Amino acid sequence: MGEKVIYDTIFARSFSRDDQKKLGYGAFLGCLLIAFSFCTVFKPYLGPLQVLNMRLSMDSGLKMLRMKDSSSTSMRIIVDDGTSNSNSQIEMVVANDTSSSNQTISFNNSPLLPVLNDTIRNSSVMEISSNPPFSSADDNDDRSSNSETPGINNATSSDDEAISDLSLPVVNDMINDGNSSQQVRDFVPVKIVKPMCDMGRRTDTCELNGDIRVNGKSSTVFMAATSSTQGENSSWIISPYARKGDEEAMRTVTKWSIKSGVIDGIPQCNQNHHKVAAIIFSLAGYAGNNFHDYTDIVIPLYLTARQFNGQVKFLVTNKNPWWISKFQHVLRALSNYELIDIDKEENTHCFETVIVGLRRNPKELNIDPSKPPYHSMKDFREFLRSAYSLKKHTAIKLMKDNIGRTRRFAAPRLLLLSRRRTRAFTNANEIAKMARKLGFKVTVAEATSDVAKIAQLVNSCDVLMGVHGAGLTNMVFLPENAILIQVLPIGGFEWLAKTDFGEPSKDMNLRYLEYKIQTEESTLIQQFPPGHDVLSNPYAIQAKGWYEFKSIYLQKQNVNLDLNRFRPILLKALELLHQ
Repeated sequence: MGEKVIYDTIFARSFSRDDQKKLGYGAFLGCLLIAFSFCTVFKPYLGPLQVLNMRLSMDSGLKMLRMKDSSSTSMRIIVDDGTSNSNSQIEMVVANDTSSSNQTISFNNSPLLPVLNDTIRNSSVMEISSNPPFSSADDNDDRSSNSETPGINNATSSDDEAISDLSLPVVNDMINDGNSSQQVRDFVPVKIVKPMCDMGRRTDTCELNGDIRVNGKSSTVFMAATSSTQGENSSWIISPYARKGDEEAMRTVTKWSIKSGVIDGIPQCNQNHHKVAAIIFSLAGYAGNNFHDYTDIVIPLYLTARQFNGQVKFLVTNKNPWWISKFQHVLRALSNYELIDIDKEENTHCFETVIVGLRRNPKELNIDPSKPPYHSMKDFREFLRSAYSLKKHTAIKLMKDNIGRTRRFAAPRLLLLSRRRTRAFTNANEIAKMARKLGFKVTVAEATSDVAKIAQLVNSCDVLMGVHGAGLTNMVFLPENAILIQVLPIGGFEWLAKTDFGEPSKDMNLRYLEYKIQTEESTLIQQFPPGHDVLSNPYAIQAKGWYEFKSIYLQKQNVNLDLNRFRPILLKALELLHQ
């Protein structure tokens, strides 16, 4: 206290009151100038670097698993504590503005990781730089050009150098290179890679990422781990056909084993597929039936593969050359590569991403747009239009003249699906003749295995009609607002008809009409006496099992339409085409 009094006394005697004020102002300005000069010359950084360095200093013995050099502009650092926790890996990208190096550094078994995870939870992005950060345009370019890890420039070199006992000063030297301005960005937690398996009601699928090896001879997919600390060994059995629960369908499907962890005797890679994913699926089950082709394979394959934009290889088990030929347009539109008959492969194929099984909605011919990958039946039908170069997008809209008559310059087209063996129209020509009199342009044709041809034919029409059966599945090619007419034979087909075609048609933006025949319109009256359960009590036949039902109502029955009863259905179709 005495020193302060002495100091104030000397200061007061040495200067006048005005001089003291001027000197005070000058001293204040001088301090500001000195502070400004210090910041300009030395450029101190007071941001996240201090926090990062402070926490990094807690571990001076970090271990590096690998470093990759290439001709890119960033360094990727992966820190792993070797635990099975979901946030047990961290990635840092260090970008060098002046260097052409791209480095990937991995750390394992580090007690530093929990601290870094705490930091990351508070800030998902940390930047360390004396220059302005990358622009959003640069960041978007990085993301769009990278097919492996969004937001990260992955190394392209195949040389791996094992390094251990990388000390903290080395890491700091990498980050703070005096010869260049560097940045740490996209500093985000990365989960330990584990199989993502979904055991659904109608299908089982497993998605694997990392060092994935597919061995066709043993029908096994290996997900290799470098040490036991990266997770417990696990295994699954997957039948890669999307009709789980149907014992008859699944009986012929090859079962695939999925093994994850540190595995003894894991096969070496004979064939590497860089930056290309793989999907394993079966062509057994009910493949060959047009309805099941779409609901069990084509639509699930679209849902599973579309995300890869062609950069995916199809590994087919239970290969069916006839099926592959039938749907070659779909396969080529989904994949840029030839199929691999994986059952016959001697090589072990290695990928970074493999999906075993196909995703599907539990409902038939249906896609749930509220669930990943957030596609819809509208998207699927647009995909088919593109794959088969279909031109007609919307059904005709009929117009009337001044006195209420339908204008004749554009007649609606009706396709009458005929069948050769069973559930055929015995009077198809009479039906077509009546439809023409009502104003339709009629085509009578059978749905063949030439999908490209039938797709063009169905897409050119405004109305599709036929007896309940797999041929009606070709409604997927109809233009928007077209009409589907399903004719139900006797036998209690109501639920089946609604499930297979009635409900799905709504999701395809089609109008649906249904005609249920009477007993007199079924040819079964010529095979069974009046009052027989087949004619009077179909549910008694259903109670005997599917094969009994199928052998009678699906395989022995044809349809002879009552034209007078059916005529109002065609008139209703014309009315809908006016709307």
